[in-house]
Amino acid sequence: MAFRREKYVPRGGPSGGDGGKGGDVWMESSERHNTLVHFRFNPEYKSERGRHGEGSKKTGRDGEDIVLKVPVGTIVYDEETGEKVHDFSRADERVVIARGGRGGRGNAQFATSTHQAPREHEEGRPGEERTFRLELKLLADVGLVGYPNVGKSTLISRISAARPKIADYPFTTLEPNLGVVVVADKKKKEEVSFVVADIPGLIEGAHTGAGLGTQFLRHIERTRLLVHLVDVSDASGRENVVKDVEVIMGELANFGADLEKKPMIMVASKIDVANSEKLKTLKQWATRGKVKFYPISAVTGEGIDKLKFGMAEEVERVRKAAAKENVDSAQPLIR
Repeated sequence: MAFRREKYVPRGGPSGGDGGKGGDVWMESSERHNTLVHFRFNPEYKSERGRHGEGSKKTGRDGEDIVLKVPVGTIVYDEETGEKVHDFSRADERVVIARGGRGGRGNAQFATSTHQAPREHEEGRPGEERTFRLELKLLADVGLVGYPNVGKSTLISRISAARPKIADYPFTTLEPNLGVVVVADKKKKEEVSFVVADIPGLIEGAHTGAGLGTQFLRHIERTRLLVHLVDVSDASGRENVVKDVEVIMGELANFGADLEKKPMIMVASKIDVANSEKLKTLKQWATRGKVKFYPISAVTGEGIDKLKFGMAEEVERVRKAAAKENVDSAQPLIR
């Protein structure tokens, strides 16, 4: 609230300016970030408040926005309602997650012909205060799935520079491992690269929390292609390879994200010590289901190159199909 008081301006009248708007809080996906650990140690963020209005009808300065960087693959949920606010599926997407409050009106706004010296003024509105839950899902082109100890970690160590823990007991892999695979495309005379995720082993009942449960099933949601490994040796102690396939497929279906509908490649692992009947049965199942089939040994290297080329070919096909469906996917989203 202010009144104009100048030497040669009698009855200067009200001159209180409006308050500035509070800053917004933005969230932006960035390829330079790959974890959410910075939110763990600094979980609260506040944008700058707007400045007060001033005399001579001067509007206060707006508060500065703040931008919170998150990795690509982050999903933002409203903690109170559980509603999904946004899914950052590509780099440089920006969304407002909390808006600053509107500045209040100064007394100059309340002047009328019959009320020429108003003393009323308006308080600014408070900005939004919200609590979010952030969930990071891996962004990989290929997901390796299967029972524990079928050779997923050994395979990713053979086809990429990833060096996951490998041992002869179940659930050796306790967190997903990522590896970048580079394959030379002889037709185009260029290299094709894609990211492979080694998903920790699934068992029957994983969708209800058994074993490592749904903790890692969610990471498969973002993959373009699933590579299903089945142990065809006698070391697993499981006799029926078709049942093994059906159990894992059932877990993918029961998770409820259409995982079972993703393109899939079937891989018979450990063929260096294979049971010939198991290998034959699995191959027949893949043929009937029109699923591409690759027998490999990650230990000896047999079939690895064929599998790499097969994976690259399938990833390229799925990428092209996705590009046709979403032509403007390269445009950054601003809301």
